[in-house]
Amino acid sequence: MNQTKTIKLASTLFLVMALVLAVFVSGCTEDTADQEEEQADAITELTFGYQPSTHQIAYMTAREKGWWLEDLEPYGIESIDDNLFPTGAPEMQSMLAGEIDVAYVGAAPVIAALANGLDAKIVAAVQIQGSDLVLRTDLPYESPEDLRGLTIATFPAGTIQDTLIRDWLQENGIDPETEVDIKGMGPGDAMTAISAGQVDAVFLPHPAPVMIESEGTGRSVVSSGEMLQDHACCVVAVSGDLIRNHPDVVQQIVETHVHATEYNSENLGEAAQIFADDQDWDVELVNQSLNDWDGSWVADPNLIVNSTVDYAQVQYELGYISTPLTQEDIFDLSFYDALDQ
Repeated sequence: MNQTKTIKLASTLFLVMALVLAVFVSGCTEDTADQEEEQADAITELTFGYQPSTHQIAYMTAREKGWWLEDLEPYGIESIDDNLFPTGAPEMQSMLAGEIDVAYVGAAPVIAALANGLDAKIVAAVQIQGSDLVLRTDLPYESPEDLRGLTIATFPAGTIQDTLIRDWLQENGIDPETEVDIKGMGPGDAMTAISAGQVDAVFLPHPAPVMIESEGTGRSVVSSGEMLQDHACCVVAVSGDLIRNHPDVVQQIVETHVHATEYNSENLGEAAQIFADDQDWDVELVNQSLNDWDGSWVADPNLIVNSTVDYAQVQYELGYISTPLTQEDIFDLSFYDALDQ
């Protein structure tokens, strides 16, 4: 072999080795970048929001049984935290601030928050109906006309109870702005107010109505189902970030919620005890509430779509939001619909 051929062969081998090295380095760089991106996107903890109502026992049951962590650990979740809120308004403020990932909350506060820029969707129902208008025992009641001139405490503006009672009063010819005095309060403050005679009535979710009746300071005169049959109440709302970037986690959240909902329906006494322990209530009163209320635990969001969209229209008419929201603005039904029924 002459010198020229030797030089050409060496040059060719050098080029081949350089190309192989370049591909190897490039592949390593891409793999490292992919790994870094996966690590950046990984989540290890979730924070839930919920409220002190028998409407939301599904969350408490799944936590008490350890199902949240057990079911979500395969997806990298190492811890479950939660925050308790008196009503949906502050809960949605917390979600807007990015402080909670999943909310057990009324459908109406979700609408108000979405209209104000919340990046989230309702992925499951929690229950329907389940609130009562409770009037002081010394006041007469035969029809909504008897409420004229009274002071009524209920949850703050934009919540389920506030939206429902204002719409119901209007349908019965009573102007909620001028002919009654509606005061926004949390459940504890509202129960104290009616007991002290500071308000004439309260419109609250269970189990508060049963507590007031047990103290002899008020009586239930209208259930929320009489105001609007099968109306949407509490829902599971999940952040848009989770839906887009961790759909497998959201799918499992919905599955665990359905499991807890079905378990509670089949084990009513245990569900009552779980709530009583969580909120330091008398379990007998909780059992009475679950027997007396007109509510039902449901998980299928398809059952509440029309009612929730109606809330959006009511909130628009009340001036709470600047434009009505559509089903697509409010719901992501895909996770529930993907379940094996």
